[in-house]
Amino acid sequence: GLKKWVEVGNSGVFRPELLLPMGLPENVSVIAWGLSLERPTMIKYGINNIRELVGHRVNLQMVYDSPICRLDL
Repeated sequence: GLKKWVEVGNSGVFRPELLLPMGLPENVSVIAWGLSLERPTMIKYGINNIRELVGHRVNLQMVYDSPICRLDL
């Protein structure tokens, strides 16, 4: 439906400089993974900034007006 390849199910390792402010020691490794459904959703709805999809900048009217599940992809 998006007419392009989109990465879904990505994973990675946090960089040490991101962990230090959280009080974790330098020798700690943290991995993360997820479905990454934000990116295809951003493409589908024409959202350019992820902060408009999640976080304090979300347009709540868009949330109220949009269906929860779409079967017409």
